[in-house]
Amino acid sequence: MAEATNKRDNETRDAQERPKMWRRPDVLPQIKREPGKSYRWIRFESMGMADSANMSSKRSEGWEPVKASAHPEIFSAPNDKDEIRNGGLLLCQNDEEITRQRNAYFSDRTDANTESVDNNYLREGDARMPMFKEKSTKVSFGSGGGGQGSA
Repeated sequence: MAEATNKRDNETRDAQERPKMWRRPDVLPQIKREPGKSYRWIRFESMGMADSANMSSKRSEGWEPVKASAHPEIFSAPNDKDEIRNGGLLLCQNDEEITRQRNAYFSDRTDANTESVDNNYLREGDARMPMFKEKSTKVSFGSGGGGQGSA
């Protein structure tokens, strides 16, 4: 009576376990988001060379580096500026309202450009150079002049 375990119970438990699946890891670490702030990884370096033009452009849009001391949950290689870096990228933050306004601006520009291209391409063109050529095939029977074996 010492052995009260049922081998069948152990077998069914293994069968019920879900198969393990590979998942792609997140390349960039996730940050605990603060309300009213938006975050973005910005290139500050490319192939070992500083990208000061890109950083200057982003700073003029309001993006500021996130302090590593404010977010200890993210591992970042120690640096003298207390910034969160990953490769040639720098984690920056901006006011969420400014980010919304920027996205709306570029969305409007994209829509206007798309409409302009559509109008330009689809307008009524010159009859001598139609933008769309109707394709049709014609099948004819009769004398084609190309018979076999004429000597």
